[in-house]
Amino acid sequence: MAHPPKDLQGALWSAEVNTMDLEKDKNYIIHQVFSHGSLEDMFWVLRTYPRDSIRHVFATVPYKDYRAPRFYFIKNFLLNLRDTPMNEHRYVKNIPRDIRS
Repeated sequence: MAHPPKDLQGALWSAEVNTMDLEKDKNYIIHQVFSHGSLEDMFWVLRTYPRDSIRHVFATVPYKDYRAPRFYFIKNFLLNLRDTPMNEHRYVKNIPRDIRS
Protein backbone atom coordinates (compact mmCIF):
# COMPACT_ATOMS: atom_id res chain seq x y z
CA MET A 1 0.00 0.00 0.00
CA ALA A 2 1.50 3.32 -1.08
CA HIS A 3 1.13 6.34 1.18
CA PRO A 4 1.35 10.07 0.51
CA PRO A 5 4.70 11.56 1.51
CA LYS A 6 5.04 12.79 5.09
CA ASP A 7 5.61 16.38 3.94
CA LEU A 8 1.94 16.46 2.86
CA GLN A 9 0.76 15.96 6.44
CA GLY A 10 0.05 19.69 6.78
CA ALA A 11 -2.33 19.66 3.81
CA LEU A 12 -3.81 16.29 4.82
CA TRP A 13 -4.23 17.46 8.40
CA SER A 14 -7.38 15.51 9.25
CA ALA A 15 -5.84 12.09 8.56
CA GLU A 16 -2.54 10.36 9.23
CA VAL A 17 -0.55 10.11 5.98
CA ASN A 18 1.15 6.86 6.95
CA THR A 19 -2.25 5.12 7.24
CA MET A 20 -3.66 6.51 3.98
CA ASP A 21 -3.76 4.61 0.70
CA LEU A 22 -3.08 6.57 -2.50
CA GLU A 23 -5.87 4.80 -4.39
CA LYS A 24 -8.52 4.26 -1.71
CA ASP A 25 -8.15 7.81 -0.40
CA LYS A 26 -7.66 9.44 -3.80
CA ASN A 27 -10.71 11.73 -3.67
CA TYR A 28 -9.80 13.04 -0.23
CA ILE A 29 -6.13 13.48 -1.12
CA ILE A 30 -6.81 15.36 -4.36
CA HIS A 31 -9.34 17.75 -2.87
CA GLN A 32 -7.56 18.26 0.44
CA VAL A 33 -4.22 19.03 -1.24
CA PHE A 34 -5.88 21.32 -3.79
CA SER A 35 -7.84 23.17 -1.12
CA HIS A 36 -5.12 23.40 1.58
CA GLY A 37 -1.78 22.56 0.02
CA SER A 38 0.98 24.65 -1.48
CA LEU A 39 1.62 24.92 -5.20
CA GLU A 40 4.39 22.36 -4.78
CA ASP A 41 1.88 20.00 -3.12
CA MET A 42 -0.50 20.49 -6.05
CA PHE A 43 2.29 19.57 -8.47
CA TRP A 44 2.83 16.38 -6.46
CA VAL A 45 -0.84 15.48 -7.08
CA LEU A 46 -0.38 16.17 -10.80
CA ARG A 47 2.69 13.89 -10.88
CA THR A 48 1.04 11.15 -8.81
CA TYR A 49 -2.34 10.73 -10.49
CA PRO A 50 -3.29 10.72 -14.18
CA ARG A 51 -4.62 14.12 -15.27
CA ASP A 52 -7.92 12.60 -16.48
CA SER A 53 -8.44 10.94 -13.11
CA ILE A 54 -7.80 14.23 -11.28
CA ARG A 55 -10.22 16.09 -13.56
CA HIS A 56 -12.85 13.41 -13.05
CA VAL A 57 -12.55 13.56 -9.25
CA PHE A 58 -12.57 17.37 -9.21
CA ALA A 59 -15.58 17.67 -11.55
CA THR A 60 -17.75 14.84 -10.22
CA VAL A 61 -16.99 14.59 -6.50
CA PRO A 62 -17.72 18.04 -5.02
CA TYR A 63 -15.79 19.01 -1.91
CA LYS A 64 -17.05 22.12 -0.14
CA ASP A 65 -13.78 23.33 1.31
CA TYR A 66 -12.36 25.75 -1.27
CA ARG A 67 -12.00 29.50 -1.15
CA ALA A 68 -13.32 31.04 -4.38
CA PRO A 69 -9.96 32.23 -5.79
CA ARG A 70 -8.35 28.84 -5.24
CA PHE A 71 -11.35 26.99 -6.71
CA TYR A 72 -11.23 29.05 -9.89
CA PHE A 73 -7.43 28.80 -10.16
CA ILE A 74 -7.60 25.01 -9.98
CA LYS A 75 -10.67 24.69 -12.21
CA ASN A 76 -9.70 27.15 -14.91
CA PHE A 77 -5.91 27.07 -14.98
CA LEU A 78 -4.46 24.03 -13.23
CA LEU A 79 -6.98 21.54 -14.64
CA ASN A 80 -8.20 23.53 -17.66
CA LEU A 81 -11.89 22.86 -16.92
CA ARG A 82 -13.08 26.33 -17.99
CA ASP A 83 -15.82 24.93 -20.20
CA THR A 84 -16.99 22.33 -17.71
CA PRO A 85 -20.11 23.55 -15.89
CA MET A 86 -19.63 23.22 -12.15
CA ASN A 87 -21.77 24.60 -9.36
CA GLU A 88 -19.40 26.70 -7.26
CA HIS A 89 -21.78 26.46 -4.30
CA ARG A 90 -20.88 22.78 -4.01
CA TYR A 91 -17.16 23.64 -3.73
CA VAL A 92 -16.69 27.12 -2.29
CA LYS A 93 -17.08 27.54 1.44
CA ASN A 94 -18.41 30.76 2.80
CA ILE A 95 -17.90 31.60 6.41
CA PRO A 96 -20.47 34.22 7.33
CA ARG A 97 -19.37 36.89 9.71
CA ASP A 98 -21.53 37.95 12.61
CA ILE A 99 -21.71 41.72 12.18
CA ARG A 100 -24.03 42.26 15.14
CA SER A 101 -22.54 44.25 17.98
